[in-house]
Amino acid sequence: METTTTRDRVRQVAVLLGAVVAIAGAAVGSGAFGGQPIAEAAGGALSATATPLAPDSPAFSIWSLIYLGLGVFAVVQALPRQGADPRLRAVSWWVLASMLLNALWIGVVQAGSVGGSVVVIGVLLAVLAVVFVRLVRIAHTGLAASVVTDLTVGLYLGWVSVATLANIAAFLADAGVGDLGLGATAWSVIVLAAAAALSIAYAVFGRTRPTVIVPIGLAMAWGLTWIGLGRTTGPVVDETVAAAAFVAAGIALLAPVVTSIASRARVARRGTLV
Repeated sequence: METTTTRDRVRQVAVLLGAVVAIAGAAVGSGAFGGQPIAEAAGGALSATATPLAPDSPAFSIWSLIYLGLGVFAVVQALPRQGADPRLRAVSWWVLASMLLNALWIGVVQAGSVGGSVVVIGVLLAVLAVVFVRLVRIAHTGLAASVVTDLTVGLYLGWVSVATLANIAAFLADAGVGDLGLGATAWSVIVLAAAAALSIAYAVFGRTRPTVIVPIGLAMAWGLTWIGLGRTTGPVVDETVAAAAFVAAGIALLAPVVTSIASRARVARRGTLV
């Protein structure tokens, strides 16, 4: 076991304090305490009915679970015995950066810049992808820290992956780009197919780390399902998009299960040959 250094202690305190500020700022900025809700900001460009790819309003309740996980992560990584944990050393600053970017995204949307929000959420997705890669490549250490980190980052990355696609669609609609020659339905189906492909990519890359990829699949399936449900009722009904969203949700849900089982079976076969 490595020795905890002064740098480790500084990181632990900074991440804990930064997480408190970021989560509180995000909650206030999102309208949780009476301010302007995100759905009403930027002229309603990110509302549940703005585009065919907008998730219905209940989908956003997943943020409560993500914020809870991030809060628990911040506390767990700050415990004295976790100072020298190699996985936490590798990801804690990146997780804090993701929280600050999320708060920044809310601020940009509240300022009315849909284009700016696309840039910020793109960077946020990239940061979470870095965390994902590191969690897959670095072996589990302590049980509590590993499980909390994996589950939280998995849910966070899965949801942000779907939210990024919806955010881009909202920007294009707000910018008046139109249907780009194919029509809103065709483009929506293409984007949903891309989401399904992304969920498979996550599952294949992280097949040895089910504690990360299963939450990713759950969060993506949650968001995609609510896109589908949003297209079955209300002002933006589109049965084709709804069907595509439900199929994509099923793929996102099954992909990590299939790849994890296949990976374990492969390891077991190798063991019998040794």
